Amino acid sequence: MIVVSDTSPINYLLLIDQIDLLPYLFEKIIVPEVVRDEMLNPDAPPALQQWIANPPPWLIIQAVPVIDATLSSLDLGEQAAITLTQTLSADLLIIDERLGRQIAKERGISIIGTLGILDDAANQGLVDFSDAIARLQKTNFRISRRIIQALLD
Repeated sequence: MIVVSDTSPINYLLLIDQIDLLPYLFEKIIVPEVVRDEMLNPDAPPALQQWIANPPPWLIIQAVPVIDATLSSLDLGEQAAITLTQTLSADLLIIDERLGRQIAKERGISIIGTLGILDDAANQGLVDFSDAIARLQKTNFRISRRIIQALLD
């Protein structure tokens, strides 16, 4: 399975100490160089900067020589992640941002986000979903209470 990720799902899983769910669920994750650069940005959380400075063996960083120009309404990381997903004919894109998710769906790309990863992991008995959501809510992750309640139910 070929899986590409944007920055934010990796960031949030790292912040709630659930980053190891990614290799368990997907074996390997590919991120564009642009996404790696976002993680190294001085404005990124220090934990993320430290983590990406010495990435785990399951994370593959790949160049995206030409970004799809039709994606200019998205930030550069999302543009690169969607472009790479299309280029590789990847099976799945891990992305949280609403507009990026919408555009990916319109292009026929299968997507999952941080909440979907936590839900899948909980269904496999890998994580306590309620605890993971409580930890996620202590970050700046934005999601409506209605969606959280629906997932908890």
